[in-house]
Amino acid sequence: MSPMNTGPANQHLNRRPLYLLADIGGTNARFAFVERYNPLPEPIANYAIEDFPSFDGVLNQLEADWVELQQQDAVLEGACLAVAAIPEQREISFTNNAWRFTAASIATRLGCEQISIINDFAAMARALPVLKADHLEAIGGGEAAPHKPMVAIGPGTGTGVASVVFDQDGAPIVLPGEGGHVDFAPITDIEAKILSRLRAQFGRVSIERLLCGTGIMNIYKALSEIRDMPVVHLTPEAVGAAAQQGQDSLASETMNTFFSVLGSAAGNLALTLGARGGVYLAGGISPRYIDLLRKSDFRARFLAKGRFADFNGEIGTFVVTHPDPGLLGAALICLEESGDGR
Repeated sequence: MSPMNTGPANQHLNRRPLYLLADIGGTNARFAFVERYNPLPEPIANYAIEDFPSFDGVLNQLEADWVELQQQDAVLEGACLAVAAIPEQREISFTNNAWRFTAASIATRLGCEQISIINDFAAMARALPVLKADHLEAIGGGEAAPHKPMVAIGPGTGTGVASVVFDQDGAPIVLPGEGGHVDFAPITDIEAKILSRLRAQFGRVSIERLLCGTGIMNIYKALSEIRDMPVVHLTPEAVGAAAQQGQDSLASETMNTFFSVLGSAAGNLALTLGARGGVYLAGGISPRYIDLLRKSDFRARFLAKGRFADFNGEIGTFVVTHPDPGLLGAALICLEESGDGR
């Protein structure tokens, strides 16, 4: 049996019931635990997915790290895994990494029957209502009206989208989805030329083909052809760093295009959801380049909705700077599902 558990909590009345949390994306897998009646996750470890060919491998490391935490008085009562995948699948398979597992296999491995698998951006959305001001960076004007729909869009390894609405008592209801895979609609002539090149490469072009780390490279390479300029940088990090230095026009245009497309997509979400509670930029890219985001056409494109520019103008846009919002959201969902949330 797993060293993370020794049996049901009701057989160990002197033990602390804990819940295991995971936020598994395309690049990183973050693990934490949470106690009853306290939704603040306690970190266990953050693993690079490329270091572990299989999910069993990362569970081996997780168990070793769990033992080092010396939680002898704890018993694992449940687990909530937030995954960058479709959680309703019998076998969880990721869009942007090679891991595979089932809820049953996790239950067996952890010696714990209560396994919940949710979309990673459902967890992100659930965290939005409890984020404090010091974990949000406002971009442009507008505001976040309380108890109104909120939406998160997160360019990172892929593009996540999810929303949260509220019932008549103010309780949050998460609306997960796959909004990162909607069609890309170009606005400018240059974007139309980028689309033409990406269509030749991929056929259908979703916004994720532009709004992720690989998407930065897709934009950069397309612009290098359009501008007849050499490809100098080989990673999105290199493109972003060159843009920050301000001495590489192609890199600067790439990042401005990236944030412009993000602004249009975010504005579409605001219109679609009536997101008067705000639109929130999560994922790994936006927090890293807040300076470029502010200087870009992001907010202008968010507002560029014709007759409904004023509608979007009242809606605030924010960068989420919380270090682990996915784990926070998973903790809230886990405790609510178990009946231990307040």
